[in-house]
Formats: sequence, C-alpha cells, structure tokens
Amino acid sequence: MPSKPIVLTSILLLCHWQLAASARADDWPQFRGPTGQGLCTEKSLPTTWSIKTGQNILWKSPLPKSDNPYSSPIVCKGKLITTITINANREHHVLCFDALTGKPLWDTTIPPGPWLLTDLRGGYSAPTPACDGQRIFIFFGSCVLAALDMDGQPLWRYEFKDTAFDVAIGTSPILYKDLLIICADQNQKKSRIIAFDRATGAVKYEIPRPNVAFAHSTPVLATLNNKPQLLIAASNALQGVDPDTGKIIWWCKADGDSASPVFDSKTNLAYIDSGRGSAGIAVDITGSGDVTKTNLKWRTEKPIPESLSSAVISGGHLYRIQTPGLLRCIDLATGRDLYTQRLEGASPWSSPIATADGLIYLASSRTTFVLKSGPTFELLSTNPLDDPNHASAAISDGRIYLKGQKFIYCISR
Repeated sequence: MPSKPIVLTSILLLCHWQLAASARADDWPQFRGPTGQGLCTEKSLPTTWSIKTGQNILWKSPLPKSDNPYSSPIVCKGKLITTITINANREHHVLCFDALTGKPLWDTTIPPGPWLLTDLRGGYSAPTPACDGQRIFIFFGSCVLAALDMDGQPLWRYEFKDTAFDVAIGTSPILYKDLLIICADQNQKKSRIIAFDRATGAVKYEIPRPNVAFAHSTPVLATLNNKPQLLIAASNALQGVDPDTGKIIWWCKADGDSASPVFDSKTNLAYIDSGRGSAGIAVDITGSGDVTKTNLKWRTEKPIPESLSSAVISGGHLYRIQTPGLLRCIDLATGRDLYTQRLEGASPWSSPIATADGLIYLASSRTTFVLKSGPTFELLSTNPLDDPNHASAAISDGRIYLKGQKFIYCISR
C-alpha cells in the first residue's frame, strides 16, 4: 500500500526537522554574542576552510565600498545584519543578508546625527548593532541611535546632542529585559549611562557619570545570586552597575578604555585591561562600594601590550591577543602566565570566541587560528582569507560569519 511508506517518510522528515530545530543554537544578537563575551554554545564548528579551494565556504557576498567598517556582524532570525559608513558625506548604512544564502535583502540609510568627526581613525561605524528578534538597534558615530524593524523600516530615532566623545564612539548597544542600554562615557564630565524603551525609544533613565572620562568599550552583563550586574570598564575603574537603575554597586581602581570585561561565573571573577597597554586585573564582583583593597585578586606581572580586542575565558583559562600577533594564556584563578605564543597574522582588533567543546577561535577575515583550550598551546588549524578588517566574528546554527573589507563570508560544513 503506497500510503504507508509516504506516511512513514513524512514522520521521519518531521522527526528530523524537530531534532534539527531543537539543536539550533542561539542567535548572535549583539557584540560578541548572547553573553557579550564571545562564548558560543555550539559544538563541531568547522575548523578548516580555504578561499582558494572553496572548502567549507558556504557563501561570500560583496560589501559596498566603505570607510572604517569596523562594526561586527550579528545574526538574528535567519538574517545577518551589519553596518558600513562613507566618511566623505557621512553616509550611514544598515545592510541585511539572508544568513543561509548570503542574498542581500535590504540596505537602509540612516540620516547622520549631529556630531561631525574631525579625527577619522575610528570612523562612524565602530559600534555593532543589536537585535531582539523584532527590532534592530544601531548606534552610529555621528551620535545617532536608531531602531528598525526586521524589514529595515525605521521605528524610532534618538540623537545625542550634548556630546564630547574622544575620537570616535566605540561602545555598542546592550540588550537587557525591555531596555536598550548605552554607556556613553565621554570627555568634559558629560559621561552618562542611558536606558531606552526598546519599543518606543523613550528614555527610561539617564544617570550622569561625572567621575569618568572617555572609554570605547562595551559593557557586559553578569549575574550574581540571580541578580544582574552591568560590568563597565570605565577610564579609571572596573565597575559593577545595576542595569535596572544605572547606579554603581561597586568599583575597583583600574585602567579602562577599549577592551570589554569578561566574567567567570564559577569563580565570580571579572577580568579587564585597558586595551591600550596596561596590567590586567581580576576582581571578585561580590562586593559593594570601593573594593580595590578587598576584592582585587591579582594583577598581571607583565603588562598587556596594546590590543583593541577583548579577552575570552574557557576552562579556567583566559586568552588575550596582544600586539604584534601574540596569544597570551593566563590562569584565571591565579593570574599566572601559562604561555605566550607568536601567531603571525593574528588580529589584535578581532575578539576571540570560545566554543562549548573546548575550542578557541582567533577569528578574523585576515587569518583565523583554531586551537584547543588548555594550559598548553595546541594549534589545530590556520585559515587565511586575506581580506583584513577589524570586525569580530558571529556564530549561529553551525556557521561562522566573518566580515572583511570586501566581502561577508559564511563558513560552514
């Protein structure tokens, strides 16, 4: 009877689809992924690829010519989103591609905000977008924050008019509950943290931060005893901030600037260095008030040379790329150096990713190095694309997305 095999095939296909759906990994909805710390829940990602042979290159899609396209891609609801700008006439673009095929879906232009850059080293497109599945949030270096729907249509807009940012805006939007949070640390005592209603753009709170100067890093969310904290690398301190109110819970004297903090929930330790050349420190985040004398657990004996990327933590080890192309592995519990390894072509701008199966991806569109997490150096592969850019990678559904100067690349088995 022909109906039985058809029914059986339908059931098998349905089961296969359900298994595939249940195995779908998280979207990559903001800078450095769901946690903001480069941590990936996926396993068995491709470890080798080749632009020459096409091995594991699912697609590559051309990018329009642009200036300083430093912002990293995000992936949300099957769409890859990124930004580019053109400095000459301050063009701001939000680009959307089909994440599976690389097909361009839309290109929305955002009118620039009030700030005119005189120093273009950082450009107008350093911040990375964020997406909550319904809305896409973009912060451009001309001091304009905008929200689009998933089809690229404008929803709301906010301009930062009272500004004194240093060189460029480097911080990216942060998703928290129904809020969108911007840490606008700047110069001339105009620093502040602002939380917006995601749906309307209305300001929910705005807290002045007069005791800090500029910083170009993006804060990260940590959870302690089921209560969230926003870890902020301010110019003179690592801070724990209540994301519901914007008020400071604790602080520890530190050098902050371009690198984002990372946090380990097993030890309650947060790590930070300035990214501009400073010692790295680890702080226990369980305190309140000034914890410099009580909760500072260690300081690196050797400084961390300039590197505008951020660290990643995996298996009790902290991995930090330094200029020029040096990988440094530090024991998180003690701050002791485990090894330093030269990797020619490793990007000091692109932040690394740690996977759930113990791999570290020093991923960039120039060259990606894949190694095993652990106290000794074990390199698995070296994968050049030779399309250098400063963006960090995005990972979703078994695919790695790399943004170059000329192309967006999708790496997949």
